[in-house]
Amino acid sequence: MNKKLVEVSRFAGVSEATVRRALNGSPLVAPATRERVLRALDVLGLPRPTDVTAERSPLIGVVVPDLQNPVFPAFAEAIAGRLNKRGLVPVLCTRTSDGVSEANYIEMLLAQNIGGIVFIGSSYADAGPEQGAALRDRRVPLVLVNAADENPDAVRISADDSDAVRQSLTHLTGMGHEHIGLLVGPVGHVPSARKLAAFAAFWKAREVSSDRWMPLVGHALFSMEAGASAAEGLLKRGATALVCGSDELALGAVRGARRQNLSVPGDVSVTGFDDSLFMGTVDPPLTTCRQPVARMADAAVEALSQQMQGHRIEPGVTLFETQLIVRSSTGRPARQR
Repeated sequence: MNKKLVEVSRFAGVSEATVRRALNGSPLVAPATRERVLRALDVLGLPRPTDVTAERSPLIGVVVPDLQNPVFPAFAEAIAGRLNKRGLVPVLCTRTSDGVSEANYIEMLLAQNIGGIVFIGSSYADAGPEQGAALRDRRVPLVLVNAADENPDAVRISADDSDAVRQSLTHLTGMGHEHIGLLVGPVGHVPSARKLAAFAAFWKAREVSSDRWMPLVGHALFSMEAGASAAEGLLKRGATALVCGSDELALGAVRGARRQNLSVPGDVSVTGFDDSLFMGTVDPPLTTCRQPVARMADAAVEALSQQMQGHRIEPGVTLFETQLIVRSSTGRPARQR
């Protein structure tokens, strides 16, 4: 039967999951899509269903790289709640210390009544080549939130990284900072690349030569310790302020400054990105760009639902503006006090 489902799926231009739901009379399938599936059965010489049985709610994978970065649980919670309200069953999939990877979860989901997958901060490329190929071959509905790499063939929801950097730089230069560093994730990480491009464009528009700002760019893994080490190097090169690609890196930058007996914001200003839980209560409270988690979750679940109903969503990225939340980790340069 699975082979026949594949044939019907290809002929009708929908996923196997959509074919299965259409044959079981699921209310998630639009009438036009169900009719397309039934016509595919006729063309392929397969019998139309006679008895429609109740279908259990499909599983929706919610894939995150880890649960240490607080923004990932925030997105997972927002998306899971919205899936539940639509009668869908979210399954949290995250790497674990004992070696369970995204690939393991994808294999499990493919063996079940999978309805779709939302990748947060990663992509189906992280699931491994075999699993990624299986997802594409079976036309599993996918949505990527803040994807870590290029995925031009997928529906993507993303915070506007470029605008976030511009907001932070405008804030810092407005207070008199001239030597501002950028601390972002690893080379090749797409959101970090967007932030770096915006950083370069900001200084180019002000006719600041690249040999002045390029030495103040640092890359690090997304962890507090990596952020602290990278920040120390940027501060030794003369940075009086740091724009960080995540709150985790920003907290690491604060730690790195204190290791050099520098105070924040007395000697160094620091901005983050995400506005994760408790960023208003750390010491000092962090100035950061807030991602609109709720609105991005709405868009992700709606895009996934549309695909599950058989509607084609054109691949591409939808950007959401961030909001700079000014707190106590930024101030004027010490020389201006």
